[in-house]
Amino acid sequence: MSETRDTDGPTLDTARRRKAPAKSARGRVTMTDIARAAGCSQATVSFVLNNSPGIRLSQQTRERVIEAARALGYAPPTFSALRGPVPAFEGSAFEGLDGVIGFVVDQLATSPEAVVAIEGARQASWNAGNVLLVAQTMGDAVMEPRAIAALTKRGISALIYMTIFTREITAPDYLYGLDIPVILLNCYTSDYAFPAVVPSEIAGGQSSTRHLISHGHRRIATITGEPWMQAAQDRLKGYRRALATADIPFDPELVVEGDWSASAGYAATVKLLALKDRPTAIFCQNDRTAIGCYEALKEAGLHIPQDISVVGYDDEEIARHLFPPLTTSILPHMAMGQWAIEQLEAPAPPGRGRYPITKLECPLVERESVRAVAS
Repeated sequence: MSETRDTDGPTLDTARRRKAPAKSARGRVTMTDIARAAGCSQATVSFVLNNSPGIRLSQQTRERVIEAARALGYAPPTFSALRGPVPAFEGSAFEGLDGVIGFVVDQLATSPEAVVAIEGARQASWNAGNVLLVAQTMGDAVMEPRAIAALTKRGISALIYMTIFTREITAPDYLYGLDIPVILLNCYTSDYAFPAVVPSEIAGGQSSTRHLISHGHRRIATITGEPWMQAAQDRLKGYRRALATADIPFDPELVVEGDWSASAGYAATVKLLALKDRPTAIFCQNDRTAIGCYEALKEAGLHIPQDISVVGYDDEEIARHLFPPLTTSILPHMAMGQWAIEQLEAPAPPGRGRYPITKLECPLVERESVRAVAS
Protein backbone atom coordinates (compact mmCIF):
# COMPACT_ATOMS: atom_id res chain seq x y z
CA MET A 1 0.00 0.00 0.00
CA SER A 2 1.45 3.36 -0.97
CA GLU A 3 2.01 5.78 1.83
CA THR A 4 2.54 9.53 1.91
CA ARG A 5 3.49 11.28 5.11
CA ASP A 6 3.26 15.02 5.48
CA THR A 7 6.02 17.02 7.05
CA ASP A 8 5.41 19.65 9.66
CA GLY A 9 3.46 22.39 7.99
CA PRO A 10 2.18 25.78 9.11
CA THR A 11 -0.43 25.94 11.83
CA LEU A 12 -4.03 26.77 11.08
CA ASP A 13 -3.48 30.25 12.44
CA THR A 14 -0.55 30.72 10.06
CA ALA A 15 -2.68 29.53 7.17
CA ARG A 16 -5.42 31.99 8.12
CA ARG A 17 -2.94 34.86 8.14
CA ARG A 18 -1.65 34.05 4.69
CA LYS A 19 -2.80 36.35 1.97
CA ALA A 20 -5.21 34.38 -0.19
CA PRO A 21 -3.73 33.67 -3.61
CA ALA A 22 -5.24 35.22 -6.69
CA LYS A 23 -7.78 32.99 -8.34
CA SER A 24 -6.82 31.22 -11.50
CA ALA A 25 -7.86 32.44 -14.93
CA ARG A 26 -11.61 33.05 -15.30
CA GLY A 27 -11.93 33.23 -11.50
CA ARG A 28 -12.00 29.47 -10.88
CA VAL A 29 -10.19 28.28 -7.76
CA THR A 30 -7.92 25.30 -8.41
CA MET A 31 -6.12 22.77 -6.23
CA THR A 32 -2.93 24.74 -6.86
CA ASP A 33 -4.53 27.82 -5.28
CA ILE A 34 -5.57 25.74 -2.27
CA ALA A 35 -2.06 24.30 -1.94
CA ARG A 36 -0.56 27.79 -1.79
CA ALA A 37 -3.06 28.90 0.85
CA ALA A 38 -2.65 25.76 2.95
CA GLY A 39 1.13 25.60 2.68
CA CYS A 40 1.33 22.12 1.20
CA SER A 41 1.75 20.41 -2.16
CA GLN A 42 -0.94 20.12 -4.82
CA ALA A 43 -0.68 16.35 -4.41
CA THR A 44 -1.61 16.64 -0.73
CA VAL A 45 -4.63 18.79 -1.64
CA SER A 46 -5.70 16.20 -4.20
CA PHE A 47 -5.37 13.38 -1.67
CA VAL A 48 -7.49 15.25 0.88
CA LEU A 49 -10.24 16.50 -1.43
CA ASN A 50 -10.53 13.17 -3.22
CA ASN A 51 -10.35 11.25 0.07
CA SER A 52 -7.76 8.96 -1.50
CA PRO A 53 -7.48 5.59 0.26
CA GLY A 54 -4.15 4.40 1.66
CA ILE A 55 -2.72 7.91 2.16
CA ARG A 56 -1.69 8.70 5.72
CA LEU A 57 -1.97 12.40 6.39
CA SER A 58 -2.30 14.05 9.77
CA GLN A 59 -5.69 15.33 10.80
CA GLN A 60 -4.17 18.78 11.15
CA THR A 61 -3.11 18.76 7.50
CA ARG A 62 -6.51 17.52 6.36
CA GLU A 63 -8.25 20.27 8.32
CA ARG A 64 -5.88 22.90 6.96
CA VAL A 65 -6.58 21.87 3.37
CA ILE A 66 -10.35 21.70 3.89
CA GLU A 67 -10.38 25.10 5.60
CA ALA A 68 -8.36 26.66 2.77
CA ALA A 69 -10.68 25.12 0.17
CA ARG A 70 -13.76 26.47 1.94
CA ALA A 71 -12.22 29.91 2.44
CA LEU A 72 -11.39 30.18 -1.26
CA GLY A 73 -14.81 28.90 -2.34
CA TYR A 74 -13.45 25.87 -4.16
CA ALA A 75 -16.02 23.99 -6.22
CA PRO A 76 -14.89 21.10 -8.42
CA PRO A 77 -16.18 21.26 -12.00
CA THR A 78 -18.88 18.85 -13.06
CA PHE A 79 -18.56 18.02 -16.70
CA SER A 80 -21.47 15.62 -16.68
CA ALA A 81 -21.80 15.75 -20.44
CA LEU A 82 -18.48 13.93 -20.74
CA ARG A 83 -19.13 11.30 -18.12
CA GLY A 84 -19.31 7.80 -19.47
CA PRO A 85 -19.42 4.25 -18.18
CA VAL A 86 -16.50 2.74 -16.35
CA PRO A 87 -14.27 1.37 -19.13
CA ALA A 88 -14.14 -2.35 -19.75
CA PHE A 89 -11.05 -3.97 -21.22
CA GLU A 90 -11.16 -6.69 -23.84
CA GLY A 91 -7.82 -7.78 -25.21
CA SER A 92 -5.78 -4.72 -26.16
CA ALA A 93 -8.77 -2.54 -27.14
CA PHE A 94 -10.63 -0.21 -24.81
CA GLU A 95 -14.40 -0.23 -24.72
CA GLY A 96 -16.96 2.22 -23.39
CA LEU A 97 -14.62 5.21 -23.16
CA ASP A 98 -17.30 7.92 -23.50
CA GLY A 99 -15.66 9.85 -20.66
CA VAL A 100 -12.18 9.97 -22.19
CA ILE A 101 -10.54 13.11 -23.56
CA GLY A 102 -7.65 12.95 -26.04
CA PHE A 103 -4.69 15.33 -25.69
CA VAL A 104 -2.12 15.56 -28.48
CA VAL A 105 0.97 17.77 -28.35
CA ASP A 106 3.84 18.14 -30.79
CA GLN A 107 6.57 18.07 -28.12
CA LEU A 108 6.20 16.51 -24.70
CA ALA A 109 9.41 14.81 -23.57
CA THR A 110 11.51 18.00 -23.70
CA SER A 111 8.88 20.56 -22.75
CA PRO A 112 7.88 21.53 -19.20
CA GLU A 113 5.13 23.72 -20.66
CA ALA A 114 3.37 20.70 -22.12
CA VAL A 115 3.58 18.82 -18.83
CA VAL A 116 2.06 21.78 -16.96
CA ALA A 117 -0.78 22.16 -19.48
CA ILE A 118 -1.51 18.44 -19.33
CA GLU A 119 -1.60 18.60 -15.53
CA GLY A 120 -4.11 21.45 -15.68
CA ALA A 121 -6.31 19.45 -18.05
CA ARG A 122 -5.89 16.32 -15.93
CA GLN A 123 -7.02 18.11 -12.78
CA ALA A 124 -10.12 19.47 -14.46
CA SER A 125 -10.83 16.10 -16.11
CA TRP A 126 -10.30 13.90 -13.08
CA ASN A 127 -12.42 16.14 -10.87
CA ALA A 128 -15.30 15.17 -13.15
CA GLY A 129 -14.34 11.50 -13.32
CA ASN A 130 -12.98 11.69 -16.87
CA VAL A 131 -9.75 10.19 -18.18
CA LEU A 132 -7.08 11.98 -20.23
CA LEU A 133 -5.15 10.09 -22.91
CA VAL A 134 -1.98 11.86 -24.11
CA ALA A 135 0.02 11.40 -27.32
CA GLN A 136 3.19 13.11 -28.55
CA THR A 137 3.21 13.67 -32.31
CA MET A 138 6.34 15.77 -33.04
CA GLY A 139 4.11 17.47 -35.65
CA ASP A 140 4.95 14.63 -38.02
CA ALA A 141 2.74 14.73 -41.12
CA VAL A 142 2.43 10.94 -41.18
CA MET A 143 2.43 9.96 -37.52
CA GLU A 144 0.25 12.80 -36.18
CA PRO A 145 -2.92 11.75 -38.05
CA ARG A 146 -2.23 8.14 -37.09
CA ALA A 147 -1.96 9.13 -33.42
CA ILE A 148 -5.24 11.09 -33.57
CA ALA A 149 -6.93 8.22 -35.40
CA ALA A 150 -5.75 5.81 -32.71
CA LEU A 151 -7.32 8.03 -30.03
CA THR A 152 -10.61 8.51 -31.87
CA LYS A 153 -10.97 4.78 -32.54
CA ARG A 154 -10.90 4.28 -28.78
CA GLY A 155 -13.95 6.47 -28.36
CA ILE A 156 -12.61 9.79 -27.03
CA SER A 157 -15.28 12.40 -26.28
CA ALA A 158 -13.14 15.39 -27.26
CA LEU A 159 -9.66 16.31 -28.49
CA ILE A 160 -7.25 18.96 -27.18
CA TYR A 161 -4.62 19.89 -29.78
CA MET A 162 -1.54 21.68 -28.39
CA THR A 163 1.62 23.18 -29.87
CA ILE A 164 4.63 24.10 -27.77
CA PHE A 165 5.40 27.32 -29.59
CA THR A 166 2.55 29.84 -29.55
CA ARG A 167 1.58 30.42 -33.16
CA GLU A 168 -1.06 30.48 -35.86
CA ILE A 169 -1.41 27.07 -37.45
CA THR A 170 -3.03 25.72 -40.58
CA ALA A 171 -5.20 23.04 -39.06
CA PRO A 172 -4.92 19.71 -40.88
CA ASP A 173 -8.03 18.51 -42.69
CA TYR A 174 -8.53 15.59 -40.33
CA LEU A 175 -9.23 17.99 -37.44
CA TYR A 176 -12.12 19.52 -39.38
CA GLY A 177 -13.45 16.06 -40.12
CA LEU A 178 -13.75 14.93 -36.50
CA ASP A 179 -17.27 14.61 -35.10
CA ILE A 180 -16.13 15.49 -31.56
CA PRO A 181 -15.23 18.87 -30.01
CA VAL A 182 -11.69 20.07 -30.81
CA ILE A 183 -9.94 22.64 -28.61
CA LEU A 184 -6.70 24.38 -29.62
CA LEU A 185 -4.19 25.08 -26.86
CA ASN A 186 -1.32 27.55 -27.39
CA CYS A 187 -2.24 27.87 -31.06
CA TYR A 188 -5.07 29.17 -33.24
CA THR A 189 -6.31 29.21 -36.83
CA SER A 190 -7.05 32.18 -39.07
CA ASP A 191 -10.60 30.96 -39.69
CA TYR A 192 -11.42 30.76 -35.94
CA ALA A 193 -13.00 27.35 -36.52
CA PHE A 194 -12.07 25.98 -33.07
CA PRO A 195 -12.03 27.37 -29.53
CA ALA A 196 -8.43 28.44 -28.91
CA VAL A 197 -6.43 29.72 -25.94
CA VAL A 198 -3.00 31.39 -25.84
CA PRO A 199 -1.05 33.42 -23.26
CA SER A 200 -1.54 37.19 -23.33
CA GLU A 201 2.12 37.81 -24.14
CA ILE A 202 1.92 41.47 -25.18
CA ALA A 203 0.22 42.34 -21.91
CA GLY A 204 2.77 40.21 -20.05
CA GLY A 205 5.72 42.05 -21.58
CA GLN A 206 4.02 45.35 -20.88
CA SER A 207 3.33 44.44 -17.26
CA SER A 208 6.93 43.34 -16.67
CA THR A 209 8.35 46.55 -18.10
CA ARG A 210 5.78 48.73 -16.37
CA HIS A 211 6.77 47.15 -13.05
CA LEU A 212 10.33 48.37 -13.56
CA ILE A 213 9.12 51.81 -14.64
CA SER A 214 7.02 52.04 -11.48
CA HIS A 215 10.26 51.66 -9.50
CA GLY A 216 11.77 54.68 -11.25
CA HIS A 217 13.77 52.87 -13.93
CA ARG A 218 14.03 54.57 -17.31
CA ARG A 219 17.14 52.88 -18.69
CA ILE A 220 15.55 49.44 -19.11
CA ALA A 221 17.13 46.75 -21.27
CA THR A 222 15.54 43.56 -22.51
CA ILE A 223 17.02 40.25 -23.62
CA THR A 224 14.66 38.64 -26.12
CA GLY A 225 14.02 35.12 -27.26
CA GLU A 226 14.46 33.97 -30.84
CA PRO A 227 12.90 36.71 -32.99
CA TRP A 228 10.98 34.32 -35.27
CA MET A 229 8.89 33.12 -32.34
CA GLN A 230 5.59 34.84 -31.65
CA ALA A 231 6.20 34.83 -27.89
CA ALA A 232 9.43 36.82 -28.37
CA GLN A 233 7.75 39.22 -30.79
CA ASP A 234 4.80 39.85 -28.48
CA ARG A 235 6.86 40.28 -25.31
CA LEU A 236 8.99 42.82 -27.16
CA LYS A 237 5.84 44.63 -28.32
CA GLY A 238 4.70 44.79 -24.71
CA TYR A 239 8.09 46.17 -23.66
CA ARG A 240 7.91 48.88 -26.31
CA ARG A 241 4.31 49.78 -25.44
CA ALA A 242 5.19 50.23 -21.78
CA LEU A 243 8.08 52.53 -22.70
CA ALA A 244 5.90 54.56 -25.06
CA THR A 245 3.13 54.91 -22.48
CA ALA A 246 5.67 56.27 -19.99
CA ASP A 247 7.22 58.63 -22.61
CA ILE A 248 10.53 56.79 -22.45
CA PRO A 249 12.34 56.82 -25.82
CA PHE A 250 13.03 53.41 -27.32
CA ASP A 251 16.76 52.69 -27.54
CA PRO A 252 17.65 49.76 -29.83
CA GLU A 253 21.00 49.43 -28.02
CA LEU A 254 19.08 48.16 -25.00
CA VAL A 255 17.50 45.28 -26.93
CA VAL A 256 19.74 42.23 -27.25
CA GLU A 257 18.65 39.11 -29.09
CA GLY A 258 18.86 35.82 -27.21
CA ASP A 259 17.66 32.27 -27.65
CA TRP A 260 15.95 31.58 -24.30
CA SER A 261 19.09 29.93 -22.87
CA ALA A 262 21.18 30.79 -19.80
CA SER A 263 24.25 31.07 -22.02
CA ALA A 264 22.55 33.66 -24.20
CA GLY A 265 21.44 35.55 -21.08
CA TYR A 266 25.01 35.65 -19.84
CA ALA A 267 26.43 36.87 -23.18
CA ALA A 268 23.70 39.48 -23.64
CA THR A 269 24.24 40.85 -20.14
CA VAL A 270 27.98 41.18 -20.73
CA LYS A 271 27.15 43.16 -23.88
CA LEU A 272 24.76 45.43 -22.01
CA LEU A 273 27.28 46.10 -19.24
CA ALA A 274 29.79 47.23 -21.87
CA LEU A 275 27.54 50.11 -22.95
CA LYS A 276 28.74 53.58 -22.05
CA ASP A 277 25.38 54.24 -20.40
CA ARG A 278 24.48 50.85 -19.00
CA PRO A 279 20.92 49.95 -17.97
CA THR A 280 19.61 50.14 -14.43
CA ALA A 281 17.23 47.24 -15.03
CA ILE A 282 17.05 44.22 -17.33
CA PHE A 283 13.86 42.47 -18.47
CA CYS A 284 14.86 38.90 -19.34
CA GLN A 285 12.17 37.36 -21.52
CA ASN A 286 12.37 34.00 -19.78
CA ASP A 287 13.75 32.68 -16.49
CA ARG A 288 16.57 30.67 -18.05
CA THR A 289 17.87 33.84 -19.64
CA ALA A 290 17.69 35.46 -16.21
CA ILE A 291 19.91 32.73 -14.75
CA GLY A 292 22.68 33.70 -17.16
CA CYS A 293 22.00 37.37 -16.48
CA TYR A 294 22.44 36.79 -12.74
CA GLU A 295 25.78 35.07 -13.30
CA ALA A 296 27.13 37.85 -15.51
CA LEU A 297 26.07 40.56 -13.06
CA LYS A 298 27.62 38.76 -10.11
CA GLU A 299 30.82 38.09 -12.07
CA ALA A 300 31.01 41.84 -12.77
CA GLY A 301 30.78 42.55 -9.03
CA LEU A 302 27.27 43.99 -9.26
CA HIS A 303 24.50 43.28 -6.76
CA ILE A 304 20.88 42.46 -7.55
CA PRO A 305 18.78 44.56 -7.05
CA GLN A 306 20.97 47.22 -5.43
CA ASP A 307 22.94 47.92 -8.61
CA ILE A 308 20.68 46.46 -11.30
CA SER A 309 17.12 45.15 -11.09
CA VAL A 310 16.18 42.00 -13.00
CA VAL A 311 12.82 40.63 -14.11
CA GLY A 312 12.26 37.22 -15.68
CA TYR A 313 9.32 35.47 -17.36
CA ASP A 314 7.70 32.00 -17.09
CA ASP A 315 7.90 31.48 -13.28
CA GLU A 316 9.84 28.24 -13.51
CA GLU A 317 10.61 26.49 -10.23
CA ILE A 318 14.19 27.81 -10.24
CA ALA A 319 12.95 31.43 -10.11
CA ARG A 320 12.05 31.25 -6.43
CA HIS A 321 15.38 29.63 -5.51
CA LEU A 322 17.72 32.13 -7.15
CA PHE A 323 19.44 34.65 -4.91
CA PRO A 324 17.71 36.98 -4.70
CA PRO A 325 14.40 35.27 -5.65
CA LEU A 326 13.41 36.40 -9.15
CA THR A 327 10.46 38.65 -9.96
CA THR A 328 8.81 37.00 -12.94
CA SER A 329 5.54 36.34 -14.76
CA ILE A 330 3.50 33.15 -14.67
CA LEU A 331 3.12 31.51 -18.06
CA PRO A 332 -0.46 30.27 -17.65
CA HIS A 333 -0.20 26.77 -19.16
CA MET A 334 -1.85 25.21 -16.11
CA ALA A 335 -4.82 27.57 -16.48
CA MET A 336 -4.85 26.99 -20.24
CA GLY A 337 -5.17 23.25 -19.72
CA GLN A 338 -8.05 23.82 -17.31
CA TRP A 339 -9.67 26.29 -19.71
CA ALA A 340 -9.56 23.74 -22.52
CA ILE A 341 -11.55 21.26 -20.44
CA GLU A 342 -14.03 23.92 -19.36
CA GLN A 343 -14.86 24.70 -22.99
CA LEU A 344 -16.31 21.24 -23.43
CA GLU A 345 -19.32 22.37 -21.38
CA ALA A 346 -19.82 25.54 -23.41
CA PRO A 347 -22.63 25.47 -25.99
CA ALA A 348 -21.42 25.38 -29.59
CA PRO A 349 -22.32 28.37 -31.79
CA PRO A 350 -24.94 27.72 -34.48
CA GLY A 351 -23.66 26.55 -37.84
CA ARG A 352 -19.93 26.46 -38.40
CA GLY A 353 -18.28 28.03 -35.39
CA ARG A 354 -16.25 31.21 -35.33
CA TYR A 355 -14.60 31.31 -31.95
CA PRO A 356 -12.65 34.31 -30.66
CA ILE A 357 -9.12 33.60 -29.47
CA THR A 358 -9.00 33.60 -25.67
CA LYS A 359 -5.90 35.16 -24.14
CA LEU A 360 -5.09 34.35 -20.52
CA GLU A 361 -3.21 36.77 -18.30
CA CYS A 362 0.44 36.20 -17.37
CA PRO A 363 0.36 37.46 -13.76
CA LEU A 364 3.47 39.12 -12.35
CA VAL A 365 4.97 37.50 -9.25
CA GLU A 366 6.86 40.11 -7.25
CA ARG A 367 9.91 38.81 -5.41
CA GLU A 368 13.19 40.44 -4.40
CA SER A 369 15.07 41.14 -7.63
CA VAL A 370 13.60 44.62 -8.19
CA ARG A 371 14.04 47.80 -6.20
CA ALA A 372 13.72 51.52 -6.80
CA VAL A 373 16.44 53.00 -8.96
CA ALA A 374 19.23 54.64 -7.01
CA SER A 375 18.94 58.41 -7.17
